[in-house]
Amino acid sequence: MKTSMIAATVAAGVLAGSPSAWSQTPAPAASATGETTLVQAGRLLDRPGRAARGPSTVVIRDGRVVEIRDGFVGADAVAGARVVDLRDQFVLPGLIDSHVHLVSDLGGQAGLVSGLTENLPTHAYRAADNARKTLMAGFTTVRNLGDDGGVTLALRDATAAHTLPGPRIIDAATSISTTSGHMDGRLGLSDDLREHADHDNVCNDVASCREAVRLQIGRGADVIKIATTGGVNSRIGAGLGAQMFEDEARALIDTAHLYGKKVAVHAHGADGINLALRLGADSIEHGTIFDDETIDLFRRSGAYYVPTLSTVNGYRERLAADPNAYSPEVLPKIQWRISITGQSLQRAVPAGVRIAFGTDAGVSKHGRNADEFELMVQHGMTPATAIEAATVNAADLLGLSQEIGSLEPGKRADLIAVSGDPLTDVTTLKAVHFVMRDGRIYRDDREP
Repeated sequence: MKTSMIAATVAAGVLAGSPSAWSQTPAPAASATGETTLVQAGRLLDRPGRAARGPSTVVIRDGRVVEIRDGFVGADAVAGARVVDLRDQFVLPGLIDSHVHLVSDLGGQAGLVSGLTENLPTHAYRAADNARKTLMAGFTTVRNLGDDGGVTLALRDATAAHTLPGPRIIDAATSISTTSGHMDGRLGLSDDLREHADHDNVCNDVASCREAVRLQIGRGADVIKIATTGGVNSRIGAGLGAQMFEDEARALIDTAHLYGKKVAVHAHGADGINLALRLGADSIEHGTIFDDETIDLFRRSGAYYVPTLSTVNGYRERLAADPNAYSPEVLPKIQWRISITGQSLQRAVPAGVRIAFGTDAGVSKHGRNADEFELMVQHGMTPATAIEAATVNAADLLGLSQEIGSLEPGKRADLIAVSGDPLTDVTTLKAVHFVMRDGRIYRDDREP
């Protein structure tokens, strides 16, 4: 085991055994084996995409939904049942963020300094805290698209065991690009430091691209993340168009699929988006520029579009606090991204492109993932379709439709509650009052 992996595992273990680190987060209330929990909901959106139900009761046993009953079922109807009274709340499935980076939400020059001056255990603590914030915001599952030295791979296992408070994590390990591509961690470093930075995630021909994928699979990656174009935050003035040849992209995607792994593709320019879609990518992340071919390829391939509109919030906030937050190579790309964000979604919605919710939290702030809903509605979606994107669609993208995304018998008891009606005002999802994951209560703001 690498030293970095040992450090990440040790840090996760220390966190698990340190209750004071989570003094602001109540320990999850877990049901005893075989115990029944009755969640009484004033309104219930059990299957996003369908009409909400009126007063209902979700019957839960062993962390899974057993049935949905009309009306409020009390403890007298089920011997020994625990009752959760949410009769004044709107209840819906736990939300899913398909694109996060849990290790940090520092950005720009501050993010570069952090990467050079902080050790891996520090990153592990920060990732654990960001996972807690994400869960408390109502996001019970995330897809983490960029790991740091095994930190989120270890965190994935800790949250799966409910050792630490956090969402279910689908992890990509380390993202892959070509040399000097968006995922090359040597960008922005001096010549003295460049070759000392980790770069076994970059590739430059068919053989090395196949090897790069196999390396991440060997580390335990659930999904493979690649970059076919430049990136907004890349410290290189090489634009946002394609930066990968077709044979390299094909080798990456085909190798991932050979091992049964889906492929998420970071892509901004239409040339890099279309390349990835032609070769069988499962999702396009960001997708800032669409052309007519892009729409056609999305329709024919059935791939998902993950817009990550929330990045603009992070950019604006950092620039407001410090006009020099970003380097001269990066700032023009950020200004461009702010000016154009949302235009692709406005084309995708009427064209019937499948859309999954994703924020790129890490660029924007963790715990504020629900800000994305407001931006999605501003750029062409309805509250109902935005919620579908963060539940049933995202579950399908992650390959977890049999487990999460709706509240149906046999599925995991992941649910949240809000005071308002998110189907008429999607911003109510910014104020979650109750969070349950796998039948365990992690947040409960009800009066005692």
